Amino acid sequence: MSQDMAALAMHSGGQLAAARWATADRPAPCGLLFWQDGIGHIDGHGVQVPVEACAWGPFEGGMLLWLLMSRARLAAEVAQIGRYQIVEEQIPPLIPVYGTTLPVTTDPVSFAELDPELPQSVVGALAAAWLLMQQPLLIDRSRERPDKSTARAIARDGLPIPDVTVVDLRRQYTPQDQDPGDETGGRHFRHRWVVSGHWRNQAYGPERALRRQTWVPAHMKGPEGAPLLATEKVNVWRR
Repeated sequence: MSQDMAALAMHSGGQLAAARWATADRPAPCGLLFWQDGIGHIDGHGVQVPVEACAWGPFEGGMLLWLLMSRARLAAEVAQIGRYQIVEEQIPPLIPVYGTTLPVTTDPVSFAELDPELPQSVVGALAAAWLLMQQPLLIDRSRERPDKSTARAIARDGLPIPDVTVVDLRRQYTPQDQDPGDETGGRHFRHRWVVSGHWRNQAYGPERALRRQTWVPAHMKGPEGAPLLATEKVNVWRR
């Protein structure tokens, strides 16, 4: 996941208090999500261990979640200390640093009810990323194939060559003419104002009978050319 998209996931994930971890809520039943520059740290007996990837899959009726760091990051951290040496060829590209099982339920589960060792900022960013991936107005997807050397290594192990989905935040997001939750119909406004980014419990599916959290980006609201409504404090979030 690109740096901009990771930053948005962390920002919006901080506004989530609960999430669902069922198969239908994941981009894939089993998956791996790598975050450019990581998404925080987990405490490992007093040492702050970076989290750069999340892997998930089914396990005993729940969802097994692994937090991982990269071999490159480990090598960089060890080199900085200067007292140890590692043999990189003997270390996998991604190293599990923590594992736990999350409950699969119909209703969202509060982060406060999850494993207390699990950083809420990480699970919040993961849940937000899954939701953001379902919003085509926010993101662009592209499919990438492994480079030749990686593909040969995978083939030697008798495994199929996988595609990798790269998720990028669009450079310019243009909100819809009407806020998706605005049901005021014919209301007219005389000013413009800033609507902060927020989650909305949006209807979708057959006859709009289902609900899911949808991120509404910060945007200007009100008629074109109208004066900006003055407030004591204006927050502007720029990527």
